[in-house]
Amino acid sequence: MRHRSVAELMTPTAITVRPATAFKEIARLLQEFDITAVPVVDETGRPVGVVSEADLLRRRTAGASPTAGDLMTSPAVTARPDWSVVRAARVMQRHGVKRLPVVDEDGRVSGVLSRSDLIGLFLRQDHAIQEEIVEDLLTRTLGIAPSSISVVVDDGLVTLSGTVSRPELLPVIVRLCQSVDGVVDVDNRLVRAPATADRRQGPVRPR
Repeated sequence: MRHRSVAELMTPTAITVRPATAFKEIARLLQEFDITAVPVVDETGRPVGVVSEADLLRRRTAGASPTAGDLMTSPAVTARPDWSVVRAARVMQRHGVKRLPVVDEDGRVSGVLSRSDLIGLFLRQDHAIQEEIVEDLLTRTLGIAPSSISVVVDDGLVTLSGTVSRPELLPVIVRLCQSVDGVVDVDNRLVRAPATADRRQGPVRPR
């Protein structure tokens, strides 16, 4: 099981500006494209910083017309296309940003990942989550018969019930369910299967 990658969720076209772009032009772009920040790139397309709405508000009185180079927060906090969305979300949280320019192997901006892109994961349809858990996680990954475990998904809350013959799998099942995109929480009601009839009968005596 894996989380989706940044490449799968990012917007593949990024609105960018150059260091010399003026304050009013930046403000116009943010409003026109309904975005909260814009990467500042050099002549090779590599990010040198990011200008956000907060940067504009802080510097709105700084000079006649400050440029992106004056306003930007530098260096730019970026992501790579092969990152998991979990890693990207943690970077956003750590640096307090809402958008990450995504750079390719040459360091050039190839897209943008926004916080709203990540939130979209949690709007994933319940039936799609249930199907992934039953078919991919339980059946293919763990080799568990779907009939032995009930999986109910309601607004991203996964409820697991049924019996598991191998008790060591209980925490594994819960952990893997939590890793499925769109899962908000897991209500674990799984129990260990009772001992088999042969074990209850005790050792077989030789004839």
